[in-house]
Amino acid sequence: MSILIYANTANGKIHKSALEAVAYGSKIAKDMGTNATAIVVGACDDADTLGEYGATKVLHANDAKFNSFDPSVYTKAVTAAVEAEGADVIIFSHDFTGKAIAPRVAARLDSGLVSGAVDYPKLDSGFTVRKAVFSGKAFANITINTDKKVVSLLPNSVDKAPVGGSATVETFSPEVGAASVTVKEIIKESTDLPLTEAEKVVSAGRGLKGPENWGMVEDLAKALGAATACSRPVSDMDWRPHHEHVGQTGVAIRPNLYIAIGISGAIQHLAGVNQSKTIVVINNDAEAPFFKSANYGIVGDAFEVVPKLLEAAKAFNAANN
Repeated sequence: MSILIYANTANGKIHKSALEAVAYGSKIAKDMGTNATAIVVGACDDADTLGEYGATKVLHANDAKFNSFDPSVYTKAVTAAVEAEGADVIIFSHDFTGKAIAPRVAARLDSGLVSGAVDYPKLDSGFTVRKAVFSGKAFANITINTDKKVVSLLPNSVDKAPVGGSATVETFSPEVGAASVTVKEIIKESTDLPLTEAEKVVSAGRGLKGPENWGMVEDLAKALGAATACSRPVSDMDWRPHHEHVGQTGVAIRPNLYIAIGISGAIQHLAGVNQSKTIVVINNDAEAPFFKSANYGIVGDAFEVVPKLLEAAKAFNAANN
């Protein structure tokens, strides 16, 4: 019995969310008295760093067929690793690749799946995993009773600090057959910091009145080392690119800090951000619903408040660099 963690990559490097998934899986392995093995699929030149987060072994499948992301091919690779390692618990990050692979792996293994876990499983009476439900308004404790268990971890849910240690990296060559999809071109949105990885996010809505006013949002985000986001109406009007849309029908995020500028706080938007650890709301309407969910609120004109925040952030950076 062992724990297998799928560690995804980006541009040949271990993804930030993978570090958290490995730290999560290694803690479970320690609690269960077993070892944590990670699997990396595709090109990667720093797979050995996973040892610092608790993995004792890394399986690296680096065949040419893995150069492009094909969920069916990646699923077969992970399933082969499960069989090779005799793994009973399989961990994914609940991100783009995890959402695509985890359900397929669970179906192939005929195992229970909990997606979007927010805490370590309780092992005292089975294997019970906690996740947010009803758009983050409640939590459900779900017990997986199947022999094999699949869990995807919601990013930024547990501590991912290095624990020390090292891992052996072994070449893994699973038989996965031919890819069912031929990828001819990959067009990526240019972004300095993906929303799902960001620990700080500065977001804005229709209160900014137009795309020409987004410069101060971007400047504040840069000063804070944050990613930028927006509400759905903003992306629908093409003020901002659609990959920045957070909410029930967009990206669900869980940053340490979420600053909402000129966003009223409709329930559909809250569903994607209400798991943020700290929410700061800036709105000139004191009755805006978002204030009910905020840790800190500023009632005022964004065009007056944001420049002052930017000035303060720059002063703080200058004093501490």
